[in-house]
Amino acid sequence: MHGDLHLVAALAVAIAITVALRAIPFAVKNALRESALIADVDRWMPLGAITILAVYALSRIDVGKWPNGIPELAGVAVTAAVHQWRHNAVLSILVGTLACIALANTLPAIHP
Repeated sequence: MHGDLHLVAALAVAIAITVALRAIPFAVKNALRESALIADVDRWMPLGAITILAVYALSRIDVGKWPNGIPELAGVAVTAAVHQWRHNAVLSILVGTLACIALANTLPAIHP
């Protein structure tokens, strides 16, 4: 019986923690709605995500081997162009990633 009580207590604690962690963002949402910091984060986060993606992609370029970063540079350029055109971070990242992957898989086949 002691084992059953221990199991029920552990499940109750796990459920309470899960519910609390899911409820906290909604509880503080109203308090943060007027926050200037949150407004700034909301405005700059897409640019930050794209910048981190660009730095990561460009840092992995191997200049000693074909195609010498062409897919990565093209992916960054396409991402920037689509973002400038549509102002949609998700679309920009998706299209730029697809362009990079497509070039990375076709350019080595053109010039081994």
